[in-house]
Amino acid sequence: MSQSLSVAGLTKSYGSGRDSLTVLDDVSFDVGEREFVAIVGPSGCGKTTLLKSIAGVVDSDSGDIVTSEGSITGPSEDIAMVFQDFRLLPWKTVLENVVVGADIQPDRTDRQPEAVAREWIEKVGLAGTEDAYPSELSGGMKQRVGLARALAVDPDILLMDEPFGSLDAQTRDRLQTELLQLWDTEQKTILFVTHDINEAVYLADRVLVMSAKPATITATFEVDIDRPRWGRRVDIEGSAEFKRLKTQLRAELGLSVS
Repeated sequence: MSQSLSVAGLTKSYGSGRDSLTVLDDVSFDVGEREFVAIVGPSGCGKTTLLKSIAGVVDSDSGDIVTSEGSITGPSEDIAMVFQDFRLLPWKTVLENVVVGADIQPDRTDRQPEAVAREWIEKVGLAGTEDAYPSELSGGMKQRVGLARALAVDPDILLMDEPFGSLDAQTRDRLQTELLQLWDTEQKTILFVTHDINEAVYLADRVLVMSAKPATITATFEVDIDRPRWGRRVDIEGSAEFKRLKTQLRAELGLSVS
């Protein structure tokens, strides 16, 4: 399943008085059902704070976060988050880490958590590693475990906070393609934070640009590239549309376009 997402007038500050720091300032945008939206912006501008607010684990000062099922006022079974730093439990095996996700919301399925976990381990390409520990896995494999754990909850909305940012280029490319394949089959709504403009354009239906703190949305770019995209990466990255969007995004972010 998937749900729509609407963020309206979201504001968040830390501290008080002279020490107050406004991180998010009147952030507003919509994400349609089963839409893949990427967010780019300067380092430290508040992208992670935005995702945590949507996930219901950070309280905002003002504004509304609404899905198809209603307002978000705390953690929701409909929303899961994938982090850049994996956040695996080092004393648990791959299977046990994914079971943590499958066991969070047992009311969403009548299947046993271990069966759900094994299915997702296979879907993300980790069959055979069920008994391995995180210390025995590569960075790409750890991120697959994190993705399987999030999807095992069966969320309607998936938040992804620079999930491939710490990986080498080849592993990142491979996981981007695998994510698109999963998105095609699983019908999820995805909000994806990245610093990589190429990644944003390759993956997303739309790219939102955030400003420096206090951050707001300064621009939205539609990505007019046909889907499915996996298996066509070289052609896509060589296309005029891809190059045009890269140039416009770099200009919006104040980066060199030469």
